[in-house]
Amino acid sequence: MGRPDLSRRQLLAAAGGLTVAASFGFAALGTGADALASGADTRVRYWNLFSGGDGANMIAMLDAFRKANPDIDVKDSTFQWGNPFYTKLAMAAAGNRAPDLGVMHMGRVTGFSPGRLLDAWDVDLLAEYGVREQDYNPALWKRGVIDGKLYALPLDIHVQLCFYRKDVLGKAGLLGDDGRMIPVTSTDEWFEVLKKAKAAQKKGLQTIGLWTNDQNFQWWFFVAFYTQLGGKWFDDGNTEVLFDPDKATQVLEFLRKHVTDGYVVPGAPTGEQFINGAPFTWEGNWSVPVFSGAKLDYGATPLPPVFGEPATHAESHAFVLPHQADRGGATNEGAHELAAYVVRHALQWAAGGHIPAYTPTLATEAYKKLTPQNEYVSAMDHQATEPKVWFAGSTGVLAQDLGPVVVSSTMGSAKPAAVAQTMKKHLTKLLASKNPMDGRTAAQGGAVA
Repeated sequence: MGRPDLSRRQLLAAAGGLTVAASFGFAALGTGADALASGADTRVRYWNLFSGGDGANMIAMLDAFRKANPDIDVKDSTFQWGNPFYTKLAMAAAGNRAPDLGVMHMGRVTGFSPGRLLDAWDVDLLAEYGVREQDYNPALWKRGVIDGKLYALPLDIHVQLCFYRKDVLGKAGLLGDDGRMIPVTSTDEWFEVLKKAKAAQKKGLQTIGLWTNDQNFQWWFFVAFYTQLGGKWFDDGNTEVLFDPDKATQVLEFLRKHVTDGYVVPGAPTGEQFINGAPFTWEGNWSVPVFSGAKLDYGATPLPPVFGEPATHAESHAFVLPHQADRGGATNEGAHELAAYVVRHALQWAAGGHIPAYTPTLATEAYKKLTPQNEYVSAMDHQATEPKVWFAGSTGVLAQDLGPVVVSSTMGSAKPAAVAQTMKKHLTKLLASKNPMDGRTAAQGGAVA
């Protein structure tokens, strides 16, 4: 089947709408014609979506690269997280005005028309700069491979975690001899833990922050526990829906029980309550700097394996090469060198809570001393990810469609069993739908590792 040409209108509709894209001003993408930094021979334009603590850590890493490589001038630009960033990146790649290096969430790569809007990495060149496939978790590396080519170079994985207050759990007898939360291996054990924690906590606080009315978090939690049950989404060819409503119902009932048993206050500020003394909160690892900055005595583990098999929701920030008609030469080599440098020097990045994708970093004494990072590093080997289809990924169509449905079950406006059937109907419709980026269904999308 032929692949239709992309128009700017298709790109804008696919990435979030004409009004969103128009608000950026296409001319603002820049030409790279401004002067190079003093002494530099090569410029690398780099776009990312890192702000806040992430942004500060990335800037520190870029400054270290500049100091080590004065012949390469890095011109970095930070844009708004989410669909606005992807809109801008798609427009730039389609209009041959793309930066030399970019960052994407791994789950969005399949839907970004690899080979058309993204160029493949030169793995031999990456190896010259010290980054090889064997330096990665195999499953994570394969997520970036499409049609046999590497399109996404993982920088990290970021995961959903179970944060816990050691002071409260200590009073409740829920800490082991190592000072960490006792293991939990079933739903019954988990609710017994919550019961004991509630008896020991401050009055007026919820027992666990669960983001009950947030579609993204509820979807991420669902993905984790559905994966623990061994649930599948589609067959290998992405032609048949294998979603199991019975397994889904178990997960939805589990999430709902936190509300019906009184352990959650729907709508309560999760992080703030945790800082104020709530025993638990389920948050992304990016909350580590916040809780550490508050001087809490806390720990963090992957989401509890209540359904048997360990699995916690994981996404990944990954470096990509936005399509350039004339990609090559010193600038392209500079982009490879910059990405490889940041990947190999990601200890700074780990300070923000993310797990570095470059596994040699995990074996260093410096990383092993990071707390609570050293407690949840095992999540690297138990990643629960969305299916590898064009409509998946962070803030993608799949989360937008199914997240609110999960919320309706958790909040009690719909029954779990009925919601599970609704989810399967949504998945059936999505599987048959076409990617606005290239007009192909998931079965035609080349998402084969």
